[in-house]
Amino acid sequence: MTDTELSQPPAQAIAPQEQGVIDEIVEGRAHDPFSYLGRHRQGRGSVVRVFYPDAVEVRLVAERRNKPPLEKKMERIDERGIYSATIAATSPRYSLRILWADGWQETHDPYSFGTLIGDLDLYLFAEGNHRDVDRIMGAHICEVEGVSGVRFSVWAPNAHRVSVIGDFNIWDGRRHAMRLRHGAGIWELFVPGIGSGERYKFEIMAQGGIVLPAKADPYARYAELPPATASIVAPPLEHAWQDGDWMAQRAERQAVGAPISIYELHVPSWQRINSSTGYISWNDLGDRLIPYVTELGFTHIELMPITEYPFSGSWGYQPLSMYAPTSRHGTPAEFARFVDRCHQAGLGVIMDWVPAHFPADAHGLALFDGTHLYEHSDPREGYHQDWHTLIYNFGRTEVRNFLTGSALYWLKNFHIDGLRVDAVASMLYRDYSRKDGEWCPNIYGGRENLEAVSFMRELSGIIRDYCQDAALIAEESTAWPGVTAPPETGGLGFRFKWNMGWMHDTLHYMQEDPLWRRHHGSNLTFGMVYAYTEHFILPLSHDEVVHGKGSLLSRMPGDDWRRHANLRAYFALMWAYPGKKLLFMGGEMAQWEEWHNDRELAWHRLGDTLGRGVHDTVALLNRTYRQEVALHAHDYYQDGFRWVIADDTENAVFAWLREAPEARPVLVVCNMTPVVHHAYRIGVPWGGEWVEQVNTDRTEFGGSGVTQSAPLWTKQENAHGMEHSLVLTLPPLAVLYLVPRHS
Repeated sequence: MTDTELSQPPAQAIAPQEQGVIDEIVEGRAHDPFSYLGRHRQGRGSVVRVFYPDAVEVRLVAERRNKPPLEKKMERIDERGIYSATIAATSPRYSLRILWADGWQETHDPYSFGTLIGDLDLYLFAEGNHRDVDRIMGAHICEVEGVSGVRFSVWAPNAHRVSVIGDFNIWDGRRHAMRLRHGAGIWELFVPGIGSGERYKFEIMAQGGIVLPAKADPYARYAELPPATASIVAPPLEHAWQDGDWMAQRAERQAVGAPISIYELHVPSWQRINSSTGYISWNDLGDRLIPYVTELGFTHIELMPITEYPFSGSWGYQPLSMYAPTSRHGTPAEFARFVDRCHQAGLGVIMDWVPAHFPADAHGLALFDGTHLYEHSDPREGYHQDWHTLIYNFGRTEVRNFLTGSALYWLKNFHIDGLRVDAVASMLYRDYSRKDGEWCPNIYGGRENLEAVSFMRELSGIIRDYCQDAALIAEESTAWPGVTAPPETGGLGFRFKWNMGWMHDTLHYMQEDPLWRRHHGSNLTFGMVYAYTEHFILPLSHDEVVHGKGSLLSRMPGDDWRRHANLRAYFALMWAYPGKKLLFMGGEMAQWEEWHNDRELAWHRLGDTLGRGVHDTVALLNRTYRQEVALHAHDYYQDGFRWVIADDTENAVFAWLREAPEARPVLVVCNMTPVVHHAYRIGVPWGGEWVEQVNTDRTEFGGSGVTQSAPLWTKQENAHGMEHSLVLTLPPLAVLYLVPRHS
């Protein structure tokens, strides 16, 4: 091959207009670099222009039909790194050879490729209805025209210029300026020759020429370990799932009538082991957590947010990468394997998901393209005073698609079984935690956030359509009606809602000295007034053991023995009350210390008689809860619960029946004083022998060992409106579950 075969006219003076374009490219001000760089028709041939500052030499290699390729040194038409050469119109494509100070590089020109995202994808994105938005946005390893590389795309409709920067271009925002797809506001670029593991960000020039702090990719599927902030090109998730049995049974396991008992955990502080990052890996967590939780009998685990977040002190509730599992514990592929292992062990995986707000970190979503893109511009709508975070603009279709796409991404790609949506109340009300004058009413003058309500209904409908057996759970602390009702009937469409009222009332009761509990019985009974208005989960969550509240054990009254007895009784009361169960880690071992995100659990408590006793009580409660259909099948039907004793305030004794069709009843008896009650008569619906299934006062749990002295046979004596009755010995500060021997 010879240079003359790629003929090039003699160098000519550059016209002022062209020089202006070159100046814009070299100075990083070009809005549309594709209009000048790359291949363009010129006369009967084409001209190729490239920009490689700091290159020693650039050579163009042109392919020819049925002939060897031709190589030619490109002319440097601007000393700052603009090169040019002509190419025959019949040449199908070209590549480049670049001489840098440390050697030659063979590559393709990013500006030689056409548009990347299809028109239908762009339309659906702008409309807010793209159900695979993760496949078009972000960074994706792919082949374009037979060339391997990474396709980048980002939404920044108001930017003047967007570039992808990374190690591959020495973080020089002039090198890989992107193409704007008008209408959708998406910028795209294919960068050949790079692959997984590349660090990258987006450099954005706002209107007016201001270059913003480099932004992480909102759609990144992996990120650097904080405090570093770059996004990382992730390989395609190609996990070979082995959880077919679980997925086939998931709808049944997560139905409203199923036994659901959730172990909530903060992964970084559950257990700390030596590792390069200082955090437990997904692999080690699987080895240690799965057998521990299955032995305890929980049906699900719930992970506090694992979407990548910059500040560890936020516990993950201020995420920035809604599509990336935090790199603190490993890669996306390792997280997928962890979920798979949970499923194979019969454990569901629920993930806390935070669409309510995001942090204002400069590398994040705030003022993303120089404008209030993801958030509201008015701080009365867009700023969270409690958390100093920014609120998503739920009225914008692209923002809604960003969030619904994130939800679907976790459910479809990682087989997540449920999303617990955080801070729903803050989304529902425009005046949430605001004084008069600090909030804007809706178009009707009300306090309801109509856009957020519409978003949640849309989200629940999408999950129902695409992942119908996945559970959507609301952490909602107000009396908003119909949180778990279908959207078609005016509800929000969640499957379950946290019962914050029950938690506050019962904790208040348990913190009272038993001497005064006779004055607070309504704290245990009031929950039944509204128990069937929603599909409730009873949460003893992380929120109850932080910020000076103390651990659950430390909030119980009395000496050491009584504190543990109270806690065992409280758990037994909770497991027998209508509603699914959630317990935050550490509660099962009666941890003394308040939870702190930088300390692991007090594992030594499992070697203590009383700590181990609470642990074993929880295990027994979970086994009984799953085995006894009456304890879970009719959680949300009024015929599933019947008060037997709700008015013995003097003795602080409560009793109720849990019932379900074609299941034997469970009699629950609570003695909330440290006094043993002998010969206590309680009515029961069935005659015959009854057996004690649960007694939280057993000696093996650290209790006093008060139990029934003989087999329990009913007497034909009326009590509490029933023809049969039992005469019981009620242990101190304890709860009993009793069932008829023959059903």
